[in-house]
Amino acid sequence: MKAEDLMTAPPVTVRPTTTAFEAALVMEREAVGCVLVTDHGRLCGILTDRDLTVRVLAHGPHPAQPVAELMTTPVVTVAGDADLDTAYRSFRNTGVRRLPVLDGDRPVGMLTVDDLLRDVVERLLDLLIPVSRSALRESAA
Repeated sequence: MKAEDLMTAPPVTVRPTTTAFEAALVMEREAVGCVLVTDHGRLCGILTDRDLTVRVLAHGPHPAQPVAELMTTPVVTVAGDADLDTAYRSFRNTGVRRLPVLDGDRPVGMLTVDDLLRDVVERLLDLLIPVSRSALRESAA
């Protein structure tokens, strides 16, 4: 399985000139915890809800500050055609919770720790359901 098989697409993006306030409204509207900052389709940075809290609110509200001054860069990313082992290693080695998925240098989706967890749970259920049915049949006999 590849990163692109589990990612959420398309990613939610804003421009570098977008204000912190506008970015927060986009996050609220789209029900996401981060936005990718792009310029002409190319990834420049990532802005998370934590970035807004730590870099804006903690130092006095600056809602008009452009996200280019607040975003995290460089961004840890994963290629869309990378296998999930690569994504797992990136999460483990960097401690990030979200990985923008790229096609070349253009973001095409977002892969989160929650996406991987959901996949693991679904795989476990796929294994456990037949085993449970078999055990129930044996106990009924």
